[in-house]
Amino acid sequence: MNSDAGPEKQRQRAPSQRSLETRARILDAAERLFAERGFDGTSMRDIAVEAQVQVGLVSHHAGNKAALFHVVVARRADELSGRRLDALAARKAEGNLDLAAVMACFLRPYLELARTGGAQWMAYARLVAYVSADTRWRSLAMVCFDPTAQQFVDEISALYPRVSKRRVSAGFTYSVAALLAQVTSGWRIEALGGDGPRLRTPDDTVLLSFCVAGMEAAMG
Repeated sequence: MNSDAGPEKQRQRAPSQRSLETRARILDAAERLFAERGFDGTSMRDIAVEAQVQVGLVSHHAGNKAALFHVVVARRADELSGRRLDALAARKAEGNLDLAAVMACFLRPYLELARTGGAQWMAYARLVAYVSADTRWRSLAMVCFDPTAQQFVDEISALYPRVSKRRVSAGFTYSVAALLAQVTSGWRIEALGGDGPRLRTPDDTVLLSFCVAGMEAAMG
């Protein structure tokens, strides 16, 4: 008997390109719906309809709805964290690290992804805002977002050794909220701004200036 055909070998077989494409379509559909309707307002059937697949395929690729939600939130977190940490490492290597530089390394990678990555990255911003506002997802945020956020808080704390980490964390959290507002609520800026010149979107220096000035004021 050919051992290559055994159960262990079969379990290690890579998924087909069609299977990978179906899974990606399901995750994209779930991301859009979760961002628009929240976890409770989205059903597995809704996701199947959006992805144009059978309901059974949604469960096959992701498990239950809670598991699917975790996968959807986590799948972009690694790429975003990697870009932020790479930017921070490069800026530290150049020297002369200050608050504006640290915050630029955190804010700009997502703004660039929102500008070039298509509608799914915009939906992801709404999803992150949803997760951040609901303590039900505390453990998910701790895994997906907190390790990177903590590194940035530590860098800022090192620049302001006399300021408590709680105060630094507060200013940083407010800045994250401003970032999410920039990406998801730009239409409100345009609505309230009248006929004045449009802000550059999404890499807007107003956001960085706002966050840096606010944090400096908060930290005294």
